[in-house]
Amino acid sequence: MTSSAVQAPVARLVLRAPYLIFLADIRETGFAKTGLGIAQWCPEKCVGQLRLPGCAVDARLPDLDIAAARAAGARSLILGAAPIGGDIKPNWVETLCRAAEAGLDIVSGLHRPLSRIPGLADAAARGGGRLVEVRVPPPDIPIASGRKRSGLRLLAVGTDCAVGKKYSALSIARELQRRGLPATFRATGQTGIMIAGEGMPIDAVVCDFTAGAAEILSPDNAADHWDVIEGQGSLFHPAYAGVSLGLLHGSQADAIVVCHEAEREQMAGYAGYPVPDLQDCIDLHLQMGRRTNPSIRCVGVSINTARLPADRRRAYLEQCARRTGMPCVDPLVEGPAAIVDRMLGVCA
Repeated sequence: MTSSAVQAPVARLVLRAPYLIFLADIRETGFAKTGLGIAQWCPEKCVGQLRLPGCAVDARLPDLDIAAARAAGARSLILGAAPIGGDIKPNWVETLCRAAEAGLDIVSGLHRPLSRIPGLADAAARGGGRLVEVRVPPPDIPIASGRKRSGLRLLAVGTDCAVGKKYSALSIARELQRRGLPATFRATGQTGIMIAGEGMPIDAVVCDFTAGAAEILSPDNAADHWDVIEGQGSLFHPAYAGVSLGLLHGSQADAIVVCHEAEREQMAGYAGYPVPDLQDCIDLHLQMGRRTNPSIRCVGVSINTARLPADRRRAYLEQCARRTGMPCVDPLVEGPAAIVDRMLGVCA
């Protein structure tokens, strides 16, 4: 957070570092986005990863068991898995209990409360650690007012879940700050909250209050201040479109950046639901966003190109740019400078 930012009434989080990232037995990177995100953005706080047999995800941290992690100074085990539905699998419980007995805090951003895991609270009591729930919204969230707020806002939106909305928002916020411009990353999901230390777990808010939660996440601010808001889900998603729309309306975004993963053709975990065309995605978000901000604009496309061979990246990005008329970059490769240039040119 920059010094000029207005403090938002959001959930705040104090985690004890260093972290052991628990990747469990996850086989697809999209369902390990919490662990991978923390390893990417907070590597200095991570001592290692713990993987069960069958895990096919690698956060590129040392593989440690609980004893080795404790010897290396770990103070928290973070559930790095993010499966559909946010549940904790029965075969993970033994590992969590052993970590709690060893004195590690157990940190979860999943929907299932840690207190409901048999034996885990007792193990934490014996070990002296904490059970830390990240996905708990603050109390007394109001319904949305629809009142236009001062300051500027960018919202990262997407063609699907886990396509790079958090990474794009973090990258854009850092680029604005690098240029000496006032900007704050506003986290809306468990991983972003763990990275930023505060935020709004928007998908845990009762649906009638989602837009209101987005309003209090990005309050009135200085006229030149940018709130860069992490998006959730997709307006095209068969399960999560509701949270996406509430966040879009409550954010009252002046600008959107559309996020997409190259080569993804089907919604992750939802066979038969195709990923939308980029231009269709832009058009629908602008149409729906005009409900609360008639001046909303798209300022760029952020492409996760990790699945593309290196010799195809440039051609793919150029093709997307021609089709949309927008700067198209991978923020972790080229950086988001081209998107920020357009954003400042059309919105500031």
